[in-house]
Amino acid sequence: MTQTGYRQFCPVAMAAEILCTRWTMVLLREFVADSTRFNDLRRGVPKMSPTLLSQRLKELEAAGVVERRGVAGEKGISEYRLTESGKELRAVVEAMGLWGQRWIEARLSLKNLDPSLLMWDMRRNLNPTPLPQRRSVIQFMFRGLPSATRAYWLVVDPPGEVDLCSTDPGFDVDLYVSTDLRTMTAIWMGLTTVAKEGDKIVLTGSRDIADKMQAWLGLSPFAAEPKRAAA
Repeated sequence: MTQTGYRQFCPVAMAAEILCTRWTMVLLREFVADSTRFNDLRRGVPKMSPTLLSQRLKELEAAGVVERRGVAGEKGISEYRLTESGKELRAVVEAMGLWGQRWIEARLSLKNLDPSLLMWDMRRNLNPTPLPQRRSVIQFMFRGLPSATRAYWLVVDPPGEVDLCSTDPGFDVDLYVSTDLRTMTAIWMGLTTVAKEGDKIVLTGSRDIADKMQAWLGLSPFAAEPKRAAA
């Protein structure tokens, strides 16, 4: 809980003292998306320092929102999981996401581009069903970015395990996707589609995987919610 606080007995104020510190709601989004280990949480909040992440986890643990557990058979490895209290926050996180999708202008969202976060979100929401029943490797190349953040590989193994690599995993690539980061982010957010952005996307490789891209692509869980014009 913050040191200053609101000094109000109101439950909204008391909840805000725990939930409205910087990065806390975004971190809870990661728990709702089923991230449990420190390194996976970091990938979901790449601009959050490890020190601050550790601090927020301790605060949430002290507030009874998350609990830390050792992993059987993995010495020194812990997982963080939502408690019963924390699980009730799923509806809060989802409501905030739906509100943001409905009312925040798209141009404001698309100012905040982050290739590593985008690919991490795509990885955990990817639908493997339309892909072949064998290993499929899809390489994304974002034009105009520095070489260190330009290329990513999604490796999909039956029955649906998906890995994200930022260095070449050494497998043959089935499909190369070349586009710009803004276009791919807009598609992921549900603001447009692969078909509509065909002139900005170059697909090279398996025609079957390319034709089904919109179906297997991991979109935002809020992508289906239409934008509404702000008053």
